[in-house]
Amino acid sequence: MPSSTMGALGPGSAGILLRQWRDLRGLSQLDLALEAGVSQKHVSFVERGRSRPSSQMVIDLAEALDVPLRERNTILLAAGHAPRYSVAALDTPSLARIDVALRRMLRQNEPYPAVVMDRHWNVMMANDAAPRFFGRFVDLAALPTPRNLLRLIFDPDGLRPFVVDWPRTSRMLLTRVRREALGGLIDAGTRELLDDLERRAGPDSRRTVPDHEHASPLIPLTFSKNDETWSYFSLVTTVGTPQTVAAQEFRLECMMPADEETERRHVASVSLRPDDEAAPP
Repeated sequence: MPSSTMGALGPGSAGILLRQWRDLRGLSQLDLALEAGVSQKHVSFVERGRSRPSSQMVIDLAEALDVPLRERNTILLAAGHAPRYSVAALDTPSLARIDVALRRMLRQNEPYPAVVMDRHWNVMMANDAAPRFFGRFVDLAALPTPRNLLRLIFDPDGLRPFVVDWPRTSRMLLTRVRREALGGLIDAGTRELLDDLERRAGPDSRRTVPDHEHASPLIPLTFSKNDETWSYFSLVTTVGTPQTVAAQEFRLECMMPADEETERRHVASVSLRPDDEAAPP
C-alpha cells in the first residue's frame, strides 16, 4: 500500500512509490508505459531507481495511475522536485471562488441539511439546516469538536440510537468509506477512523455490502424518534478537475427526503424561518 507519509524518503524512493501505486492499480509496467506514453524500459528504470525521473515524468506517470494530488507532491519530493500542487486551505484567497460556490450550494440545499467535509469526514462547513436537523436527535453542544459526521452517526451518545436497521446501515457506511478512500488509498487518518468506527459498530461491520446494494448513487439513511420515521438519501459532490489538494479532498454532501411523508415532516419542523436565512459567504 502506498505510503502517505514522508518518513523514509531516500534515493530511489520515488520509483518505489510509483511501483506501489502501479501494484495498487493492478497494472503491468507495459500497461503503465502505454497509458503514460513512455517506454516500458523507462518505467522499469524509474521503479528500480536507475533513472531519476523529471518532474514532468512523475506527473505523467502519476496521472496515468490516478494518484491523488497530495500523494503526487510526495512522489515529486521523493524524486528531488518541488511540490506542484498547492495545499492551501479552502478559505485562502486563491480558492475564494470555490469557497463562494460551496457556500452557495449549501444555502441552495435549504431547508435540507448539507455539509462540506474533508477527506477524513471532518465537517468544514454546514448550512443552517444541518445543526437544526441533527439537533432534533442529539445535543450537539455536548459533543466534542471538530465534529466528524461518521463519528456522530456511530456514536452511541450521538445519532446511532436513532438509525433504523443499524447493522445494515453501519456496514453500508463502512463499505462506502473503504471504497471512497481518495485514490484507493487508506491513509493513516482513514485507517484510524475506520478502526474507531468498526470498534463501535461491532464484529458484523467487517462484512462487505453486496455490489447491487452499494451500486446506487443514492446513499439511504433513515432515522426514527417518537414513533416518527425520517428517511433520507444523500448526494455527494466533488470537484471534477481539481488543481489543488484542498479542492480534490473536500466533499459536499447534501441530504434530501426520500419520500413525501419525510418531506412534509421536515419542512414543517426543521425548515428555515423567514428571519433565519443563511448568511452570505
